[in-house]
Amino acid sequence: MLELTVTPDLSDSETYERKSAVGIDSDTGDAVVTMVGKAERKMKPDLAGLRRGLREWFARERRELPWRATTDPYAIWISEIMLQQTRVAAVIERYEGFLRRFPTVESLAAAGEAEVLAEWSGLGYYRRARMLHGAARMVCAERGGRVPDGFAALVELPGVGRYTAAAIASIAFGEPVAAVDGNVERVVLRLMGWGSEDAATHRAHLRQAVEMADELLDRAAPGDWNQAMMELGATVCLPRGPRCEVCPWLADCATRGEHPAVKRAAMRTVEMARAWMTRGSRRGEEVMLVERGAAETVMPGMWELPEAPTQQDGEPLLRVRHAIMQVNYRVAVYATDRAPASGCASRWVTLDEAERLPLTGLTRKVMRGMGWLASEKPQAGRSVSRIQAQ
Repeated sequence: MLELTVTPDLSDSETYERKSAVGIDSDTGDAVVTMVGKAERKMKPDLAGLRRGLREWFARERRELPWRATTDPYAIWISEIMLQQTRVAAVIERYEGFLRRFPTVESLAAAGEAEVLAEWSGLGYYRRARMLHGAARMVCAERGGRVPDGFAALVELPGVGRYTAAAIASIAFGEPVAAVDGNVERVVLRLMGWGSEDAATHRAHLRQAVEMADELLDRAAPGDWNQAMMELGATVCLPRGPRCEVCPWLADCATRGEHPAVKRAAMRTVEMARAWMTRGSRRGEEVMLVERGAAETVMPGMWELPEAPTQQDGEPLLRVRHAIMQVNYRVAVYATDRAPASGCASRWVTLDEAERLPLTGLTRKVMRGMGWLASEKPQAGRSVSRIQAQ
């Protein structure tokens, strides 16, 4: 039981604001300091108590996700690369299909790049897929198809950073290394009361957060612990509107709410249009697609709908919204019979062919909205508006 006495702050430290809550844990006799308002914790938290609380919470609240049902390092590697900067719901859609197509590291290494990109289509950040493909080939060429079994070797693979290496090493091999992604950083920053709108101070806090995450790590079960930390950040300690009332660390948290952070660049909006050109043939209905050039800095070699003028008479067939990095694209899709500009690599493709091509995320979203990708039904919450079929 925790007995708390709220006292005025008498410290000369500028990190203290308003009041500090000073208490004595009646079970252990340890002093506990919790800040009320934006302030920095001055005493180390009760690590054993935090570990116990998070383990119990995770046992009750953990989500059943497909990659949590395996200890196969290859499958875990695939899931961790997919989860980088991508929503869990989007990864669930693609993870199992990707593993059916490439069930082993050898099958991935033997595939062509276009095949890999086609299976990755819809997840975005296609450089991840290319680097994953290259890493699979490296593992087969240099390690006989055996995925490295430790952090130090994993982090040497293309596309595998410190977080991903730590996640694979701890979950698949039980190596006691903390996996620190954005979710874990946020949890630790708030727990300790570290937050600043100043970029240099923020970077210093992030370095401290990595050290603190290592102190918190449950070395007896590092894989479960790392997943629990990520789960806490992803479902409770949210970037906006954290659900503090259900947090197992509420009593120990120095922030209890959102923490000061460096301001992110504002999203900008760009209007664009795409052409929807179809024809009937002996092979069935076909749609015109163009290939992005190999010299393109973004998504080279991917297939997409041709560009169209943004100012046109008449209503579009479809409107979609699509976000890439800090840009919100508002896209109008118009029916046309005008051929793509000369110099573009273009082709007519059937539905079956389209499903096997590496499509850009925007193109996949449009084709789904037009009812063309039969294997992918429109989902609730998608920013797709069907205007009129012509």
